[in-house]
Amino acid sequence: MTSSTSPIPVPAGSSPETASAKPAPKDPWDLPDVSGLVVGVLGGTGDQGRGLAYRLAKAGQRVVIGSRAADRAEAAAAELGLGVEGADNAACARRSDIVIVAVPWDGHAATLEALREELAGKLVVDCVNPLGFDKKGAYALKPAEGSAAEQAAALLPGSRVTAAFHHLSAVLLQDASVDAIDTDVMVLGEERADVEIVQALAGRIPGMRGIFAGRLRNAHQVESLVANLISVNRRYKAHAGLRVTDV
Repeated sequence: MTSSTSPIPVPAGSSPETASAKPAPKDPWDLPDVSGLVVGVLGGTGDQGRGLAYRLAKAGQRVVIGSRAADRAEAAAAELGLGVEGADNAACARRSDIVIVAVPWDGHAATLEALREELAGKLVVDCVNPLGFDKKGAYALKPAEGSAAEQAAALLPGSRVTAAFHHLSAVLLQDASVDAIDTDVMVLGEERADVEIVQALAGRIPGMRGIFAGRLRNAHQVESLVANLISVNRRYKAHAGLRVTDV
C-alpha cells in the first residue's frame, strides 16, 4: 500500500525558504517617542523627586510636582523653573500620563492607597527603596509583598506599575553644573510596551540609558542594591551609579 502527501502550498512569488522565514526580532533600542507625555512626580519636594523633576524638565519634558500640600509643591516648582508645575498629590496624578513615585518608604503604602482612583489607568514608575539604617549603615528591608514595586502593584490594581530610577544620586540630579548623569537605569515591569516607555523616559536625560531588568518579581534585589551603593559612596566619597556592560 502506498501513500502520498500533498505539498504545503507556497504563496505566489515566494520560495519555501522565504515563506517559512520568521519576522526579524524587534530592535530592543527601538523605543517610543515620549517627549509629549506629562510626567508627575509624587514626592517631588524631596531630594530624589526634585532631582528627577529637574532633569526631566531640563530635557524638555512637561513635569508636575506633587506634594501633600499644594503650596509646598508650587513653591518647589517655582524654584526649579523650566516650566515645572506644582499641585497636591491627587491633582498631580490626575494631570499626568506617567507618575513617578518618589515618596519616603514609610509613607509609600498610605500615599498610594489614597491615590488609587487618581492613578487608575496611569503608568506608575516606583523608585522607592525600602531601607533601614543603624550604626552599621544602610540595610535592605523586604516588604511582605516582596518589594516596594510589588506593594505598589498590589495597592494599584487599575494601574500599570513599573519600577525604575532606584540607583540615582540625588546630589548629582540636583547639581546644575553636572550636564550628564553617567549611569544606566534598571527598568522592571510586566508589559514590554510599558517598560519601553520608561526606558525612553530615562534616555531623555543626557548620559542615561534605560535597561530592561526583568519583571516586578525581580524588583527586590534592584531596590536592595541601593544599600550597597550607599556603602560605596561613604567609603569613596562618591556618587556611584551603575553601568551594564555588553548591551
